[in-house]
Amino acid sequence: MSRCATVSRSLDEPVSGTAAIATTWLLLEQPGPWGAKALTSSHLDPDLGRALEAAAEGTGVRIALIRRPGRHADPGKPLRRVYAAHTVPGNTWLHSAATRDPEQLRALDFAALGAGDHRTFDTTLRGRRHSGGPLALVCTNGKRDRCCALLGRPLAAELASSGVRGTWEVTHLGGHRFSPTVLVLPYGYAYGRAEAHAVKEVLHGVREGRVVLDGCRGRSAWERPGQAAELAVRAAAGEYRADTLRVVRTEGGAPRWELTVTHTDGRAWHVTVAQSASLPPRPESCGVSVLGTPARMDVVALHELTTSALAG
Repeated sequence: MSRCATVSRSLDEPVSGTAAIATTWLLLEQPGPWGAKALTSSHLDPDLGRALEAAAEGTGVRIALIRRPGRHADPGKPLRRVYAAHTVPGNTWLHSAATRDPEQLRALDFAALGAGDHRTFDTTLRGRRHSGGPLALVCTNGKRDRCCALLGRPLAAELASSGVRGTWEVTHLGGHRFSPTVLVLPYGYAYGRAEAHAVKEVLHGVREGRVVLDGCRGRSAWERPGQAAELAVRAAAGEYRADTLRVVRTEGGAPRWELTVTHTDGRAWHVTVAQSASLPPRPESCGVSVLGTPARMDVVALHELTTSALAG
């Protein structure tokens, strides 16, 4: 069977509205090998992994393991980097810390983290605002999908060797068929079918507070219809500043949503997003033998609202 990323690319499957959903990302450095479910199948204590998964459930926090590109020797009890990033516009932040004892993460208030309160991270781990530039997280977990290893690892290595300091390998970003997949923090925009020059352009944009739309899967702060709606408004309005747009209202449900996207300058747009099945059937992951028809999000209507419509 052909690799899932090869088939998705050949079918020109759209990437908009396919990003993982998380208001806050919590990233723990874990050297050594990773299994398919890395929080419980790596050299991290599986009891801790299960406890963190349970604590994060329903809070908006998504936990992932990270490691530096290259060889993955496990040095025992290393000094590990820990990051927390909140991706909701108006309260976007990226904080970092270091610890030799990942058990400290049990004491985090995950509900507060998901809501955008970084004080629990700062107090528990002696964290502070990250000053080292944006992070580029490349999915490389071949135990979850071989495309992530075959396509993601070379990308991560190329970025690191060319001096992109914020490059990390990450365990899972979803959407294997869009490999190489990259998440950029602090804003939380994900990218598919990424190439090194494009990632560098994205990171340059982040430093200037801009969003690059080419290859963008969406902002993790929003549900998938909201991701598609926000990107469509950006394209229509020519708006590339990162924190100017918010998805403030979502009505309906699959297969059709009506959404309102607002701008910090007072403008607003009504967006209709329809869900349909991607045809023909294709492998959604290299680890699944059955062909699937993954959901796609298509913007079928978009118009700017007038002042009177907003008042009503």
